[in-house]
Formats: sequence, C-alpha cells, structure tokens
Amino acid sequence: MECQRNISEFFLMGLSSKQNIQVFCFMFFSFCYLAILCGNLLILISIRCSSLFNQPMYYFLCHLSSVDICYTSCVTPKLIGDLLVRRKNISYENCMLQVFAMHFFGMIEVLILTAMAFDRYVAICRPLHYMVIMSRTRCHILIWASWVGGAAHSFPQVFMLICLPFCDTTEIDHYYCDIFPLLKVACTDTYITGVLAVANSGTVALVIFVVLFGSYVVILFTLRNHSAEGRRKALSTCGSHITVVVLFFGPSIFAYLRPPTTFPEDKIFALFYTIIAPMFNPLIYTLRNTEMKNAIKKVWCQKTLSVEKHN
Repeated sequence: MECQRNISEFFLMGLSSKQNIQVFCFMFFSFCYLAILCGNLLILISIRCSSLFNQPMYYFLCHLSSVDICYTSCVTPKLIGDLLVRRKNISYENCMLQVFAMHFFGMIEVLILTAMAFDRYVAICRPLHYMVIMSRTRCHILIWASWVGGAAHSFPQVFMLICLPFCDTTEIDHYYCDIFPLLKVACTDTYITGVLAVANSGTVALVIFVVLFGSYVVILFTLRNHSAEGRRKALSTCGSHITVVVLFFGPSIFAYLRPPTTFPEDKIFALFYTIIAPMFNPLIYTLRNTEMKNAIKKVWCQKTLSVEKHN
C-alpha cells in the first residue's frame, strides 16, 4: 500500500466552542492533571522509598503509576493549552505521534492491570507457591512483556493511518487525535482500516476485560474457604483493582468495540479513560489500602522530620 502525505496539520474542534464552558474546562482539567501528577508521584516515591517495592503487587503498582503519568500527558497538556486559544491546530507529525503514544501507553496500562490481576490470583488461589511463581525475575518479564505488547499494538495503528490521504477539510471532531475521527476525514474508503482498528483495539480490550473478569470470579469463589479477616483484606485489594478495571475498560470498549464511526458522546467517554480514570487511580489504591497508607505516612513523616532536624 503506497503511503500518501498531502497535508501538514489538522484542526481539533475540542470539547466545546462556548467560551464559558472552555474556561470551566480549563480550570477543571488543570486541577485533574495536577491531581494525576501529584497522586501518582506520591505513590511512586512512597513505594520506592519503602519496603513495599519488594512486593510484586506494589512493584506493578509503581510501574502503573509511571505509565499513568505518561499516558495522560499525551493528551491533557495539549487539551488544557487548546482551551486558551481559538485555533486548535496540531501538526501532522504530532498527530500521528499522539495516536502512537496513546495506544502505546494505553496498552501497557492494560497489560500491567492484567499482571496485577494475575498476581492477586496467585496470592489468593496459590498462596503456598506465591513467592516462587511471582519471583522478581518473573515480575520483570511481565513488565517487559507489557512494553513489547504496547509496541506491537500501537505500531500497526499508526502504519494504517500514515498511508491514508486526507481531505482538504481536516477538522477533527475531537480534543485529540484518535483513529476513528481521523478515518472520518480521510479521502478514501476506510472500511477495511476501520475493521482492522476495531480488531486491534476493541477486540483486544474486550478479550482482556473478559479474562480479568473471569480471574476475579475465580478469586471470589476461592475466598469462600478463607477466614473472615482474610476475606476482608483480599476483597479490599481486589475491590481496588476491579474499580480501576471498570473505569478504564468500560469507556474503552464503548469507544473501540463498534462499527468504525464517531458519535457525539465519544468525547465524554474518552475523558473517562484519558483523564478521569488516571486521576482516581491513586485515590483508589491509597484510600482502600492500609499498607499503602502506612507507607505514605512512614516515608513522608520521616522526610518531614529529617528536614526539620536539618533546619
């Protein structure tokens, strides 16, 4: 397939053209992005500076927080900046880079969530073999596999788009570059490309969601044989994971597992998996986790005391 490059930039229509709504969105998403950065950095530093980093679950959580920062930074700073200007343009190169980065870090996050579900399955269903199965070497392999999987998912997405010719009217009805809005402004038949995009994104998201859902069903079934205290602790941890999975996968499946077209609701659903879910992840994993709260208190209280002694 011969690649055709006939434009230099796209124009994003954004969330709304009304000035008062744009001002509100600017303030709201600025707060959201600051919360994402602070919350995930808090988790990163607290885990790395405590003994929790040696536990597989928190090792994965540390990587999840890093990917969350990268993932939301692909879109949110551009969105916030565009709310202050009338001309919301993005170069062709940056648009393709945004598509690649969103799918790259998004798939890595999906696979890390899968690794975390596997970790909880082993911890609850195979507790005697937990340290052998979830060795640090195997954890490294799972993280590297997540990055390889992210690359294997995102490169085909971009290759399908860079070979498309685009029309003179390059207004994208979205606040960032994504596959279906770009297919809508392409000047060629994109049916096959759309089907491939659905297979690569929507089907993969659905299959992984079903696998995750099935693993948690098995976990909940196994918990019947545990003590009341063991059930409470396991349910607390698994409840955090399930909440994150639902927040991320629900809107993602709606966005990609359907005929390749666009709907007005796409922007709202996209906000959930690009900004809202990454913002709530730190709260979900800290407020519902006693070990995480204790680690945060220990690390940051020690830092505060050391600073006071130094002064």
